[in-house]
Amino acid sequence: MTDAGAQDSLRVAILCASDKGYRRLREDTATPAIASLMREDGYAVVSTILLPDDRTMIAEELTRLCDEQLADLILTTGGTGLSPRDVTPEATLDVVQRLVPGIPETMRAAGMLLTDRAMLSRATAGIRGTTLIINLPGSPKGAVENLTAVLPALRHGLETLTGRISECARHDHTNQTKREVQ
Repeated sequence: MTDAGAQDSLRVAILCASDKGYRRLREDTATPAIASLMREDGYAVVSTILLPDDRTMIAEELTRLCDEQLADLILTTGGTGLSPRDVTPEATLDVVQRLVPGIPETMRAAGMLLTDRAMLSRATAGIRGTTLIINLPGSPKGAVENLTAVLPALRHGLETLTGRISECARHDHTNQTKREVQ
């Protein structure tokens, strides 16, 4: 499933890790919820993938998406809890070259305002090449809440990472004017 006609939009791929979803024993409702939120924010959803909770398969797909430059952002859903089969963070750590710890820290902090279970998330975020990978929970509610917490800063980070912008400093002419007047 892809969005057509969004050439200038930032491209997002969504990877769901779920044994039951992969075996068609449970419907993946997180991916459509994430895709809807991203489209509303102007992103082009270029790929949705459903895989079992298999560290090697997840790592290989993340690597392919990054190395073939198929997405600017990969959002994973599922596999971030404490179950022995939850291996998405490990698969992500297998492929990223640089960590972005502020993203999962922010998601957990925002989540703690809603439920104490947020502290159990092992989600991580990192960069491979020019692609950012962020782990989200498997529940649609949790995934959307986590993503909403980081969405305001995400576009700037991705535009910087992908070279769409090169200036990170904010130009606050109001403060400059106040300093000049004093």
